[in-house]
Amino acid sequence: MASGKEKNGIEEIYEKYYKDVYRLVLALSKNPHIAEDITQETFVKAIKAVDRFKGDCDIKVWLCQIAKNTYFTYAGKQNREQVDGDAVNNRSESQAALMGDAEYDLISETVDKEQAIKIHRILHDLPEPYKEVFTLRVFGELRFGQIADIFGKTESWARVTYHRARMMIMDKM
Repeated sequence: MASGKEKNGIEEIYEKYYKDVYRLVLALSKNPHIAEDITQETFVKAIKAVDRFKGDCDIKVWLCQIAKNTYFTYAGKQNREQVDGDAVNNRSESQAALMGDAEYDLISETVDKEQAIKIHRILHDLPEPYKEVFTLRVFGELRFGQIADIFGKTESWARVTYHRARMMIMDKM
């Protein structure tokens, strides 16, 4: 059981970062109910794993990473349960609306499962922060300003990092 001091620290972290984590998950899920559930689950996981937090990054970044991973796990389960391809088609159309032609061309290739696996393998091997920035931009559909905020960097940094990640992936394709 947490002591009074630990409990106050946990509550303080929750109050300070809840909105940031919720906004990230809402941007990923586009669903306030899912965002609420994933945000709650994020803080539960964070409390259970707080002893593993090394402090080598900002706690907000750590919480957002937990939230992102929790959401992607949830989304993966949902995708496996869904047999029809309507979600993929709808996502491709929304990606085209949000991104430029070059970016959309890369994403549209992922409709083909073989290409999707290849891109994910390449993405898996990318070094940080390229992997994270690319994932947040493409799969999380976050704006560069939001990505910059998560990392505590400038919007220009987010744009350059994303561009470099995209070039790395395209080179390996």
